[in-house]
Amino acid sequence: MTKLGQWLCGLALLGSAWAALALAPPGLRLPGPYREALLPLPVYLLVAFGCYSLATVGYRLATFNDCEEAAAELREHIEAARADLRRRGLRL
Repeated sequence: MTKLGQWLCGLALLGSAWAALALAPPGLRLPGPYREALLPLPVYLLVAFGCYSLATVGYRLATFNDCEEAAAELREHIEAARADLRRRGLRL
């Protein structure tokens, strides 16, 4: 099973558990304070996931490593391509 399949199965399991608790018939419902905390729970989890994602992207961007060797090699390739284009008559 792929990672996407695992995530979707987990989300389906959590979603069905939430729906079973939130949409239970009146005789099986949770007490009032628990029900009031349970109903907006998916929205809170979505906001928390968004905050976590932004923090992770920001951290990874801040700690991104530079690779000077690859940059120098890329500059060499660019200069070689420009020289080849000049040799073929294209003006840059």
